[in-house]
Amino acid sequence: MKKEKKVAYFTMEIALDPGMPTYSGGLGVLAGDTLRSAANLKIPMVAVTLLHRKGYFFQKLDENGNQIEEPIDWQIDDYLEELPVRALVTIENRQVHIRAWRYNVQGFADHSIPVLFLDSDLAENSEFDRTLTHYLYGGDEYYRLCQEIILGIGGVRILRALGYDEIIRFHMNEGHASLLAVELVKEYFDNEKCDTITPKIIKNIRKQCVFTTHTPVPAGHDQFPISLVEKVLNPIELKIIKELDCCDNKLNMTHLALTLSHYVNGVAKKHGEVSREMFPNYVIDSITNGVNVASWASKSMQKLFDKYIAGWREDNFSLRSALSIPNEEIWRAHRAAKEELFLHISEEMNVNFDLDVLTIGFARRAAAYKRADLIFSDLERLFHIHRNVGAIQLIFAGKAHPKDENGKQLIRQLFQAISKIEPEIRVVYLPNYDIELGRLITSGVDIWLNNPIPPLEASGTSGMKAALNGVPSLSVLDGWWIEGCIENVTGWAIGDLQAISDDQRRARDAASLYDKLERVVVPTYYNDRDKFINIMRHAIALNGSFFTTQRMMMQYVLKAYFL
Repeated sequence: MKKEKKVAYFTMEIALDPGMPTYSGGLGVLAGDTLRSAANLKIPMVAVTLLHRKGYFFQKLDENGNQIEEPIDWQIDDYLEELPVRALVTIENRQVHIRAWRYNVQGFADHSIPVLFLDSDLAENSEFDRTLTHYLYGGDEYYRLCQEIILGIGGVRILRALGYDEIIRFHMNEGHASLLAVELVKEYFDNEKCDTITPKIIKNIRKQCVFTTHTPVPAGHDQFPISLVEKVLNPIELKIIKELDCCDNKLNMTHLALTLSHYVNGVAKKHGEVSREMFPNYVIDSITNGVNVASWASKSMQKLFDKYIAGWREDNFSLRSALSIPNEEIWRAHRAAKEELFLHISEEMNVNFDLDVLTIGFARRAAAYKRADLIFSDLERLFHIHRNVGAIQLIFAGKAHPKDENGKQLIRQLFQAISKIEPEIRVVYLPNYDIELGRLITSGVDIWLNNPIPPLEASGTSGMKAALNGVPSLSVLDGWWIEGCIENVTGWAIGDLQAISDDQRRARDAASLYDKLERVVVPTYYNDRDKFINIMRHAIALNGSFFTTQRMMMQYVLKAYFL
């Protein structure tokens, strides 16, 4: 194997193909976009993740909005190539065998990036251990810690077994893979014939590691009770963790990654600030997320860009030339994407949407802090806008984590609100939100709505996908939108950056949302179409050209990878 210096990218989930349910949402979609852009830029990388034979889950919703979760079986051989190597990890004094399957992410030219999917479903393992790579974010704390041992420690060992000895950076995409740093320390012990952490060792390991933190939400930072850690890890791994002072009563995977990484970043400028407040003893930079342009532009928009912007796939910054595309052509391309979305809704839900009515989209993970129900805070106000200013129709989608009862309750509340406003206002909640449905919604609606509780939106990428397709955002100033919002140019802000209590914020943000709809967004859409299209054009030219994984990966190369 060619000994080329490489970056190893570790992620718990990744979205590569619609037929591979190896992701749950934004983190996995970002990982897939990251590798596609890296392949296009010919960055020497290899990626490591888990196989997830049963996927995350297939979402069904009953008439009351109760979420029903079903496993997803997929034909692994149709997508992946099994590799002959094996590796071993120790879990609670058991030897667990791991194999790897390979998927190649192909770039524009002859460069590709291998993605290694780790799999413990082998005859040599116990029945329980065979299931450890079955479910994404499944099981209890024990199951999750076992998975993270396989990902972090097993991932490094699989790479070594495959001959990847020239890896100069290990990039941890969130803290799930933090145990890879422990394995690197163990390798150092073995090579240098030592068994105690020293400043020299920490310096050596830190030089190799990069860590991206993705959320300020506590649930996104895995913590395991020390009693569980002592039970599951082997003695040398436990010794390393304790010497690193990463355990008190719990092993915090984020702290472990922070301690052993030379470069740490949040995923938007604001998120970098929030992360520095959360972890004041560490230097934390920011690299704002992006999306892979060629993956998320609708078919009709791609044809339009091909006509007016040569080489836009290879040079995403050239999308700034969208400012010169005629209004009628932008509108025609957008309407084609809207028709495609509405056809899907008609076929799947037996609901007919009106192409001429302003359509608002909200598709995110169903979590309480994302406040999908904010637009239903005052139904009379919503009816007033619909009856007296201009008709609206609404499209929702999103899964709640199987153990997130608040998220499931939010979906039920949405269904209750929908029952009160239909049929006067058309509303649909589309089940099983995935990358295919995401492409349809982000390109086919007229307005992208996003209203989380600040500062809990670390970045958000769905609005970037919408902007790329000429769909302006109506969004709370949080995450990427603080950087992307130019009022009445690329979209509109809900509320402001003033710090107030959550109860006050909800009332204020709901009022701001209704005000923007009533006074600006709806009248502009119906009464000043040229102005509305001009905002669409600027969303593409200013946001679609910048908030890309191409730009993001260039920043990682300069700041974190090849220093």
